Amino acid sequence: MNIAADTNVLVRAILADDPMQARVARRLLQDATLIAVPLRCLCALVWILRRGAKLATADVATAIRALLNAGHVSLNRPAVEAGLRLLDAGGDFADGVTAHEGRWLGGETFVSFDRKAVALLSQHGEATRLLS
Repeated sequence: MNIAADTNVLVRAILADDPMQARVARRLLQDATLIAVPLRCLCALVWILRRGAKLATADVATAIRALLNAGHVSLNRPAVEAGLRLLDAGGDFADGVTAHEGRWLGGETFVSFDRKAVALLSQHGEATRLLS
């Protein structure tokens, strides 16, 4: 079966915070022929793992890389890699994804009130503008 996984399925499989739901989620993910993971779900997953579950950044990055490298997972690889670059640099995964997708959609400059996001993206060669 080809599935589109919601964030809560991925969270249960990773955290196993509800043992019964974790078993169901893991079985579903193992048995799926293809797992489609939308960017919105990945951004939410990273937020939950970092802020809610308080996992270390390295552990979150490892979980996302496992999805990225799984043969039967379909996702927007360039956007996920952009998110991981920013996460690895100490920023937010979602900011990296947003900057990448914004460029893909025709935006030339990432604009934000978020000083850290603008600084990190600038360090990675992105055109940015800090709003004040």
